Amino acid sequence: MTELVTHTLDTVGATVRYDVRSGLPDSGANGPALFLIGSPMDASGFLTLASHFTDRTVVTYDPRGTGRSIRTDGAAESMPEEHADDLRRVIEALGSGPVDVFASSGGAVNALDLVARHPELVRTLVAHEPPTAQVLPDREAALEVCADIHATYLRDGTGPAMAKFIAVAGRQGPFPADWADEPAPDPAAFGLPTEDDGSRDDPLLGQNIRGCTGYRPDFAALRAATTRIVVAAGKESQGEFPARAASAIADGLGTELTLFPSHHGGFLGGEFGQQGDPDAFAQTLREVLPPVGH
Repeated sequence: MTELVTHTLDTVGATVRYDVRSGLPDSGANGPALFLIGSPMDASGFLTLASHFTDRTVVTYDPRGTGRSIRTDGAAESMPEEHADDLRRVIEALGSGPVDVFASSGGAVNALDLVARHPELVRTLVAHEPPTAQVLPDREAALEVCADIHATYLRDGTGPAMAKFIAVAGRQGPFPADWADEPAPDPAAFGLPTEDDGSRDDPLLGQNIRGCTGYRPDFAALRAATTRIVVAAGKESQGEFPARAASAIADGLGTELTLFPSHHGGFLGGEFGQQGDPDAFAQTLREVLPPVGH
């Protein structure tokens, strides 16, 4: 078993907790630490993926307002720039130099901002399906759809908002201008609650959705960065919002989109009741990252 040590770090407006798994002593572990990040998914979503990299020091963390990391400023929403600054502080606290980063979903958006501002901290970034609507040709409709999910959550609670989110996340192709005329999905059809429990602390629907999807990558800074950036999407995700955004970002960087096995959660091995293809996913990630020791 690899040794896991949890650390606490006070940042601007938050207390962040992160975990460091040291490589197995007999594995010859060396090279940069491997940072696995998501958002709003916390460190618990990377248990399976981390288990494939016992030859590396692996770092996972809970983004502010999620899991064990709490916001101390009382803010209702988090911006990618805030998450990126938290990541900067964690990497600097490690004190081991530049890291390799695998970042998925909102974590990929946050990592793109980190690299744009601090490329010296990241050797290689694998940005997996960053769901920013700003890069899409149907950006105005996509942004309105995401704003509507947030408004639905504030008005009606988790069930109706999450039903809309699930429908949006799996939708194929661009959002039409008349999307608002479409009937709202039934929460019960997704096994979601139809009654509002009054809570408004969901990190996805309340805290992160507008900041994440509204983020505009700094392509000039990213193209000039010393960081090697690999933009990735799942083979089964083609045509879906996050994969379309990934393709547009790859185009903006002048690189090819790298396809990974499975879908948006392809690295999951049963976490949160979701199953991807974690063995094949980890193998592809290992092939994309520079060899350990280089």
